[in-house]
Amino acid sequence: MNARALTSDVLLGIIPIALAVAVWQGISSFGYAPVTLLPPPGMVFTRLAQQLLTSTFQHEIASTLFRLFAGFSIAVILGVGIGLAAAASPVVNAVVRPIVRVLAPLPKVALYPALLLLLGFGHESKITLVAADALFPILLSTYYGASMVEQKLIWSAMAAGTPRRQILFKVVLPAAVPSILTGCRIGLVISCIVVFLAEMISSTDGLGHMLVKAARTFQAVDMFVPLITISLLGLILNGLLQGLRSYLLRGFPEV
Repeated sequence: MNARALTSDVLLGIIPIALAVAVWQGISSFGYAPVTLLPPPGMVFTRLAQQLLTSTFQHEIASTLFRLFAGFSIAVILGVGIGLAAAASPVVNAVVRPIVRVLAPLPKVALYPALLLLLGFGHESKITLVAADALFPILLSTYYGASMVEQKLIWSAMAAGTPRRQILFKVVLPAAVPSILTGCRIGLVISCIVVFLAEMISSTDGLGHMLVKAARTFQAVDMFVPLITISLLGLILNGLLQGLRSYLLRGFPEV
């Protein structure tokens, strides 16, 4: 991707965000919603800038990011591993397929009360929930990416003398990387949503806890600050993952 295309994509991405902020400002300015319920964006962003300088707010962000990265990392390791195994082995595929069909559509947050009873109110239950929710898009993307590898690539590798047990990692895995990274981007978005929701339900720290705490005391500005923060974190992390994808797939036609 050249610099001009990258600049164009960035500008096109900024326009809808700017329009959303303008609509928000218009609703607040024209009195369609009371300031006590919907503070203007300038007030929220000013408060966010103030909060970013405090150690307390930095601790809240760190707690959320720790749970997000821990759960997402577990989901990537398990999703890629199980997806590749299912694509390579009919036996594993026969075992995994019905489990995925049953558990993938299940809203994992419904299991959160059970996770709280089993793992407690600390990091463990939240990390497990994030991993469980992010796992399936990564697993499915890995499986279908590995399954759709052209057979002629495998035959060519075998003809070149590549041992059969190395085909999976030297041919199938590299060919499936675009699909795997797409699943990771979906899983990352889900992780941001789930970790925030888990902290809202049961936590003593984190951005989700901040929102609930502010809502209970009717502090509208402080309630919007964690919402904006998690959105910005998601935007930054998605951009970093897109940059990693462009780097790993440099030279590929789709990049």
